[in-house]
This record gives sequence, structure tokens and C-alpha cells, in this order.
Amino acid sequence: MAAAFVLRGLYRARPELRLLPAELLWAPRRGHRLTPADDELYQRTRISLLQREAPHAMYIDSYSNRGFMVNGNRVFGPCALLPRSVLQWNVGSHQDITEESFSLFWMLEPPIEIVVVGTGDRTERLQPQVLRAMRQRGIAVEVQDTPNACATFNFLSHEGRVTGAALIPPRGGTALTSVSQAAE
Repeated sequence: MAAAFVLRGLYRARPELRLLPAELLWAPRRGHRLTPADDELYQRTRISLLQREAPHAMYIDSYSNRGFMVNGNRVFGPCALLPRSVLQWNVGSHQDITEESFSLFWMLEPPIEIVVVGTGDRTERLQPQVLRAMRQRGIAVEVQDTPNACATFNFLSHEGRVTGAALIPPRGGTALTSVSQAAE
């Protein structure tokens, strides 16, 4: 803006500095419209696929108050998801989660990086000694309500992280809810 005032003042004050319209063509112009060469959105993009997705990765398709749909297979009740398998998990609520019920997550090779815990309809606190035992074994624990835990597990699995999940079905509602719908 200041440059415009200076140029306007020079133009009015000294007639010999006036430029002809043909001479203005070389000057850079700014406008609100961009040409395809100006904007990186119009540039061609190349993608090199370094590694295809693993077909054996676990994904939670949907959940209900009865259980979960994992890779197209129905799992009833609470379950533990490991990188390549699904197990029934013998807990009734978040209060039943003990160090012993988490032992299957630290016995695996390669070791699990993070365990996502879904505690039902609400995020509940786990016992401090359980969280301490997991931390001592180098496993991070993320506690969330089950719908968010399902979405977090899918995201971490898609990133290629070695992830486990301990999920308790939410009590509310009987309809099968897709994880992608719950994320919206």
C-alpha cells in the first residue's frame, strides 16, 4: 500500500518518470487469479508406492452393544485385538481389568507399542497399578470410550504401528454402528 502511494507521488511529481503502457508489461503484476503455473495445486503430483498395505492388518468395521465386526467377522462380547488375531477377553466392565487380564499384551513378539482400551459408553479410569505395570513393560495405554477407541485403533493400525486393543462393547443402542459414522 505504501509503495503505491510513493509511486503515485513520483508519477505526479516528475513527468519524465512516467512509463508507457507497453513498458508496463515487463513489470510483475499481482492479481487474485492464479494461472495453473502459479499455483502448486495445479502442478502434477507423482506418487511412488513404497509398500502395499498389509492384507492381514486388523480393522474394526463396526460395533454394537453385543460386540464388534472385525475384518468382516463378528466377535461377541469384550475382545482383545492383537496385530494378527482376535481373542475373547474375559472382563465384564472396566473394574474387572487387572494386570493379569493385560498379560497377553506383553507376551507377544514383536512387542506391542500401544494398547487402546475401550471402556464402554464412557471413558473410565483404570486401576493405577495396572497402568504402572504396562508402563514398566514399555507399553503405552490409551483409555477411551469404545467408539473413540475403535477409531484410534484403526488409525494406529493403518499407520503400521504394532497396536493392540482391549474393547468392551458400549451398552447404549442395539444398532450396528459403523466406525466411520461414529468418527464423523
